[in-house]
Amino acid sequence: QVQLVESGGGLVQPGGSLRLSCVGSGFTFSAAAISWYRQGPGKERELVATINTLGEITYSSDSVAGRVAITRDNNENTVYLYLDSLKQEDTAMYYCRRFGTEDWGQGIQVTVSS
Repeated sequence: QVQLVESGGGLVQPGGSLRLSCVGSGFTFSAAAISWYRQGPGKERELVATINTLGEITYSSDSVAGRVAITRDNNENTVYLYLDSLKQEDTAMYYCRRFGTEDWGQGIQVTVSS
C-alpha cells in the first residue's frame, strides 16, 4: 500500500523558516519523482516544486521563488521542502505527491502568524 506522510508543519512566525518532510512507503522511493503542493485558504492547490529521481529540481511557484529548496534522501525514503523568509501568504496545507500518480499525502498545516 502506497503511503506518503508529511510532517514538520505548525505555527511559524513571519520571517522564519521551516522544513517539511515527506516519507514514502509501499513503492520504490528512489524510482519516484516527488512533488510538493500547497493550498492556501480560499485558493486553488498549487504546485510548488518537484524533485526527480536524479535529484534534479523544478520550481513551479513564483510566490516562493528564491525562498524554497527541495532535497531527497533515498536512504530515508524522504523528500524535504525548505521554505524561508516566511510570509503570512505561505499559510497553507502542504501536500506531497508521487509524481504522475494520484498518490497524495494527507497534508500538513503550516500557519505563518505572529
